Amino acid sequence: MSTATLPPTPKSPGISVGARRKGPKELPKLPLSAFSPPNTGTSDRFPLAPSPSTLQPEEIIDAHVIAPNGDLANWQSQVGQSFGGKTRGVVLSLHGVPQAEVEKVVQECSSASSSSTPVLAIAVPFVLEDGSPSSPPSYLANASSSKPSIVLSTTFKESSPAAIEALTWASTQGLTVNIDVQSDLQQESGWDSLEELLARTTASPDAKGKIILSNILPPPDSLALPIVKLLTHPVYRSYQGRTASLSLFANLFVNFLPPAWGAPTPPTPPPAPPAEGEGDARSEEEREKAARLESKEAKEWKRRIKMYIGPAVEAFGFQRILFGSSPAAPLTSASPVSRAGDWFELARESFAELGVEQDAIDAVFAENAKQVYGESESS
Repeated sequence: MSTATLPPTPKSPGISVGARRKGPKELPKLPLSAFSPPNTGTSDRFPLAPSPSTLQPEEIIDAHVIAPNGDLANWQSQVGQSFGGKTRGVVLSLHGVPQAEVEKVVQECSSASSSSTPVLAIAVPFVLEDGSPSSPPSYLANASSSKPSIVLSTTFKESSPAAIEALTWASTQGLTVNIDVQSDLQQESGWDSLEELLARTTASPDAKGKIILSNILPPPDSLALPIVKLLTHPVYRSYQGRTASLSLFANLFVNFLPPAWGAPTPPTPPPAPPAEGEGDARSEEEREKAARLESKEAKEWKRRIKMYIGPAVEAFGFQRILFGSSPAAPLTSASPVSRAGDWFELARESFAELGVEQDAIDAVFAENAKQVYGESESS
């Protein structure tokens, strides 16, 4: 019986291991051209990402302006110079108008739509719990083709047979519906109820209307919860997963609106101190401290906003997000007041600081609204 023999030990090289490791290893040398900027023919510097302060939308369409009487004067005063003359239209919400007065207000707004601020669409109240209307109002007869177009605006709290019936009717009629989501998104049951409504509604092969969700970008939140804790909080993790699930529904868009965080949108930049002679009793040090605090608050808001933008962009892309300046949550006398101009600056900077390109900014702040609501006749 033969036994296997080991192969012979290879000979050691002429120099010992110790000798091979003696002294530092000589590294390969790169040519100087490796550290030179690319020759673009236009610049001798590396290309830099656009500055958030210079990345501005080419046009602006405000897709959510609440003005129950149709008067845009208050909105225009809030916008001020923030939009820089780039306004190409608004979507006017008649939230709060009694049903008996809607037709009259629609007629008045339609006749005034040739004003300095074009109205792309008028969002009229629509109650899901009333089910499908037996005799739809006359202004819905040619809702999509009229100028401005007519869309529906409703509030959702929980799924029900009547709500499913109403939204299914609107979708099969080809109507666009803006849904203010007021279900409790701090609980899984709130998301479940919303997904049930959408699943049952879009299951019909005749469903062809668009749906825009409000109050989920950003969703209601508590500023008392630090961002470092929010990152791992179950509510935030649920938001990430549910946003991805919602993006699977066809013809579903989301509004990017001032959030319901229990505080008004911080000014950006902070307001200037009062001029001399206006009786400001604060010292220069106190005014500077207040400005720093306001600026710190704005930065905190942007960090939190970007945490919600990220999952939304990953799920919906830039093509299904619409900028709007009026809050989604029903306004009450106790609701914090946010100025449209302040929210625009905060929203624009939050997107710009993500390092997005110009076409992404243009999509969110104008182009997507044109796709959903159509362009104004004066565009």
